[in-house]
Amino acid sequence: MPSIASHTESARINLRTSPEAKALIERAAALMGTTVSGFMLQSAYESASRVVAGQETLTLSDRDRDAFLAVLANPPKPTQALIDLMKLTA
Repeated sequence: MPSIASHTESARINLRTSPEAKALIERAAALMGTTVSGFMLQSAYESASRVVAGQETLTLSDRDRDAFLAVLANPPKPTQALIDLMKLTA
């Protein structure tokens, strides 16, 4: 994973939280030996990366992969409805 602290440009994110959440985050940051900002940035970055990867990645079973590749290799002939649709202008 690229280092998020190595960039020279910066952007600000502000947020409000409860005193309990702030205390927990401060404790976790201290346990990790980092600043609250560093802890929050790393945690948010890792979480955001997982969310984006989950939305951009398609996982198929072996059977589904084989079926997908077979259709790519031998696509079905277009139906008349598809041909008519493709003739429409946007």
